[in-house]
Amino acid sequence: MTDSATSRGAGRTSPPATGNDQFEAAYRGTARAGGMLAELPWDIGGPQPVVVRLAAAGAFHGDVLDVGCGTGDHTLHLASLGHCVTGVDFALSAINTALAKQRERGLRASFSVADACELDGYEAAFDCVLDCGLLHSLPVERRASYLWALRRATRPNAVAHILCLTDRTPPHGTLQPLPEEELRGLFGSSWRVEALTPETLIGRRSGQPTTLPCWHLTARRLD
Repeated sequence: MTDSATSRGAGRTSPPATGNDQFEAAYRGTARAGGMLAELPWDIGGPQPVVVRLAAAGAFHGDVLDVGCGTGDHTLHLASLGHCVTGVDFALSAINTALAKQRERGLRASFSVADACELDGYEAAFDCVLDCGLLHSLPVERRASYLWALRRATRPNAVAHILCLTDRTPPHGTLQPLPEEELRGLFGSSWRVEALTPETLIGRRSGQPTTLPCWHLTARRLD
């Protein structure tokens, strides 16, 4: 059982934008009071219901990557079901919280500090990917690097489950929701889109739960 955060490859790289610093501050509890990230609006204290449903339906298999895992609720949920799962996040504070949860629950999982747009040290390592809320948080100019990193980190025929906000949610700060055509286009070259369906993510706003429309894209890696 992992009990410390690890960095892969050459370690964490300097973020090209301020978004990563903002997320680190949010997880550390030092984000600007009243700011959108201050209350960790995506952290609902457990796995997203849509991820629970996907897991129950057998969507995950083999070695699983939970990319942008945050404080580890999805990683640990999948681990509790017997999956071999690795959670990665750029924010060290998030990974430290995930490790504390893991120790408390006594589950087997791996956690690592890693840049999702590089995933250094992970090559042909995973059969399945879960991205719950990361893609729409990336700067637009880093999306192509993210897709390339996912391809390099996965094995042939790997399946990715991407949960990202639809363009019914307006852009705000670090959030850049995606219209259907743009999402399909991102995965159109090195992945085959097998399904794209509307779903719902649960968030928090001013301490109250809120629902957010999202896409669930299922894509299979092309050889």
